[in-house]
Amino acid sequence: MQNHELKRREILQLVSEYCGEKLAPQPFVPGRTPVRYGGRVFDADEMTRAVDAVLDFWLTAGPCAEEFESKLAAFFPVETALFVNSGSSANLVAVSSLTSPLLGERRIRPGDEIVTVAAGFPTTVNPIVQNGAVPVFVDVDLGTYVPSVDAVAEAIGPRTKAVAIAHAMGVPFDAAAMADLCRQRGLWLIEDCCDALGTRLDGRHVGTFGDLATCSFYPAHHITTGEGGAVVTDDRRLARIAASMRDWGRDCHCPSGHSDTCGKRFSQQFGTLPFGYDHKYVYSHIGYNLKATDIQAAIGCAQLKKLPDFIAARRRHWARLHDGLSPYADRLLLPETPARSEPSYFGFVLTVREDAGFTRNELTSHLESAKIETRNLFGGNLSRHPAYTDVPYRVVGDLANTDAIMNRTFFIGVYPGLSDPQLDYIVEQFGTFFAKR
Repeated sequence: MQNHELKRREILQLVSEYCGEKLAPQPFVPGRTPVRYGGRVFDADEMTRAVDAVLDFWLTAGPCAEEFESKLAAFFPVETALFVNSGSSANLVAVSSLTSPLLGERRIRPGDEIVTVAAGFPTTVNPIVQNGAVPVFVDVDLGTYVPSVDAVAEAIGPRTKAVAIAHAMGVPFDAAAMADLCRQRGLWLIEDCCDALGTRLDGRHVGTFGDLATCSFYPAHHITTGEGGAVVTDDRRLARIAASMRDWGRDCHCPSGHSDTCGKRFSQQFGTLPFGYDHKYVYSHIGYNLKATDIQAAIGCAQLKKLPDFIAARRRHWARLHDGLSPYADRLLLPETPARSEPSYFGFVLTVREDAGFTRNELTSHLESAKIETRNLFGGNLSRHPAYTDVPYRVVGDLANTDAIMNRTFFIGVYPGLSDPQLDYIVEQFGTFFAKR
């Protein structure tokens, strides 16, 4: 074995030992130790894989990215997973892909409509606007925080081309019925799974029902690569379009570091370019550079091995909180699990009932003062935010539940980094609050 290989082994061994000391669990001190709503859960595996990738100094997407994409695709399972630099970018790639001229009459053009919800995160909606399409907002159901298929069906108009909806907080909308509706009406379906990696419906992972699906690997999500996301699909044509959108809009589909995969690099005609123009520099879409790095992918490979345990922990923590907070169901609307589903929960969502006798802010202020993190359900009602003041959109219904979410809904954590004493402390602090009411 060469000297540099021995040094590499020594470096990785030292990293592992460092992690064993640095990442040793610290005791939980109620009222002093923050109880996070989410965060990174990792160990020496992630650290050593990241350092190993750094030692190769393959800074762009490379062998680790290919490994991560392959393993992520196998997890769903789907044919293709494309690693990108964020969940928001994944949504941008997915929606942009549906504007491709390669899709003929089904392509989304400026002024076409995409049905979605206003109760969610902005980057599910923003790519619709950025591509010149019109968001059509439908209301969601309280308790699940996803829309019904009937609500979406009612919103479909003559210019509707697609449905793009998130499985909110890991709780699935009825993706099977939604996919059937979209097939019947000739619509595309994008499943935003950024909060729902590992959620199942009818025994299938969400993300496998629609034409395209998206994931996020931000630190608060089910696995993390720091920043990062993915687009997944079983449709080869959409996969190639999505790869083009991610990779500058180029027509060439050679993997990073490769050339002339098709064997026709200098022997094709494209548009009005000279015959034989280098295929590596032919652009067939208005694309972006949204790739992630090999270092991130190396971390993702280590995280994927832990994903089944992460999902089990989220379900266990959610159930523990549901049991512990059930005595307050007369004043708090507890979250619901839809029939036929096995959610991989992102958080524990609560809505203060209208006649509760206190406000959301009073309850969350108490929890925050006890060092228990809370978060609103993202944007509440996105149509009321300043960013959308001049954005054309259509609303079907009155969005009454969406407004209720804006005013009365919040969530707390269920992520795998929480301990049993922390979960007990959360329930205890709810009890302390209600004892005074």
